[in-house]
Amino acid sequence: MDLYEYQARDLFESYGVPVLAGIVADTPEEVKAAAEKLGGVVVVKAQVKTGGRGKAGGVKVAKNPDEAYEAAKAILGLDIKGHIVKRVMVAAGARIAEEFYFSVLLDRANRSYLSLCSVEGGMEIEQLAVEKPEALARIEVNPLTGIDKAKAVEIAKAANFPEDLVEKVSDVFVRLYEVYKGEDATLVEVNPLVRTEDGDIIALDGKVTLDENASEIRHPGHEALADKDSENPLEAKAKASGLNYVKLDGQVGIIGNGAGLVMSTLDVVAYAGENHGGVKPANFLDIGGGASATVMAAGLDVILGDEQVKSVFVNVFGGITSCVAVADGIVKALEILGDAATKPLVVRLDGNQVEEGRQILAAANHPLVTLAATMDEGADKAAELANA
Repeated sequence: MDLYEYQARDLFESYGVPVLAGIVADTPEEVKAAAEKLGGVVVVKAQVKTGGRGKAGGVKVAKNPDEAYEAAKAILGLDIKGHIVKRVMVAAGARIAEEFYFSVLLDRANRSYLSLCSVEGGMEIEQLAVEKPEALARIEVNPLTGIDKAKAVEIAKAANFPEDLVEKVSDVFVRLYEVYKGEDATLVEVNPLVRTEDGDIIALDGKVTLDENASEIRHPGHEALADKDSENPLEAKAKASGLNYVKLDGQVGIIGNGAGLVMSTLDVVAYAGENHGGVKPANFLDIGGGASATVMAAGLDVILGDEQVKSVFVNVFGGITSCVAVADGIVKALEILGDAATKPLVVRLDGNQVEEGRQILAAANHPLVTLAATMDEGADKAAELANA
């Protein structure tokens, strides 16, 4: 779960990371009031979960409340890389002397943590890595020991921080790692981390990504950070039913058991769609190992609620849960859904008790259900029906 900048700022502050005062606002009037409260120069910053805000006109400096009001009028409603600005943060201004970069993230490839650090902050880190890779220090962080003071000093020196700043920035690095570890994040990034003309080190802009799996178990408070307004309604509905669902831009609904099988099904349907008008998979939906009638009905209900879906491909390999149980689930699911089930289903079963499962579906003789002997055959039929 990606956080907005203002949420990251509040999280940083709770861990003692030095940040500037900031007030969230939804209207130009609220922005003006916030600027009056903060006093002096302020920065009005679009709150969107994407980069490039400055270049898109989503960050403006205001010298007084009236300028802040006009800045808000220009920013609110702005489209930044497909993200519509609905909220801004009014932040106190700072006299910046130098800009740095720091992040700690999950390094999946090496099964470790990784810290990236540079004395050249402010620009996109991807751009820096390409144009000046020597300016970006990459330090492996042992998950068991983390970033203590000694490790933080090592990172600062590897990034060539001036000796007189090593002590100050290393203290901030330790606190940022505490955010990362304490909140079960997969990314904590500050860009820029600045030194002001007064010599203070401040996290001026932050990005945090939380591990949603950990949030559900260890951090019930993270639920309040979820951006429900921008969440896809179908994904929200699936989540409420405990389904692993991701909305895609296609016409063939996909239901499978097991992430690997579902991913393979997406590929096969996409390939088959090339011969049927270019139709594509409409979703990823893994119902897991227990394909009960209730689970199957919930899955079909979500997929059939997608107006883009023209057909559904149910591709299940019976393992611990036999094909008999799966077939019973499909039949009962269609009974539960009744008239809500209006789109054709192509069903391919294989594995444990496959013949018995196919017999159950054949005996049910539901007008919407077509049986397929193989995955390729099922994908082709589903693509054909979606293009009909």
